[in-house]
Amino acid sequence: MTLNKDFLRCNDLGLLLLRLSVGGLMLFHGVAKVMGGYVFIGSMLENIGLPSFLAWGAVAAELVGSIMIVLGVWTRAAAFVMVGDMAVAILMAHMGDIFSVNPTTGGWAIELPMLYLLGSAALCFTGAGKLSITKGSVLD
Repeated sequence: MTLNKDFLRCNDLGLLLLRLSVGGLMLFHGVAKVMGGYVFIGSMLENIGLPSFLAWGAVAAELVGSIMIVLGVWTRAAAFVMVGDMAVAILMAHMGDIFSVNPTTGGWAIELPMLYLLGSAALCFTGAGKLSITKGSVLD
C-alpha cells in the first residue's frame, strides 16, 4: 500500500488541522468565560481605567470567534479578532512574564497565549482553505 503524495502535501487538510487546533482549543476558554469566568477580566480592565463591560469582547472573541474558525466561516476576520484578543490578554495578564521561562516546564512563560496568537495570525494570512464553509470569500 502506498500513500498518495498529493495527500501528504494537502495544504487544505493542514489548514483544517490548524483551524481545529486554534479554534477548538480556544473554544474551551470561551465556554469557561460564558460560564462566569470573565469577571476577572472586568476587574483588570477597571484597573487600567477602562469599563468592565469590555470583558464581553473577550467572551465573544473566544466563543464566537473560535466557532467561526473551526467551521471556516469568515476565518480571516475571526482570526484577526483572535489575534487582537490574545495581544490584549498578553499585555494585560502576562506582561511581566514576556521575558520569563517557566521553571517547571522550561518553556516560555507565555507560550500558550503566543501559540494562539501566532496560529491565528497564520490563519489571517492563509485563510481557511477549501475545507471550510465560506471558502473563497474575501473574509475567509
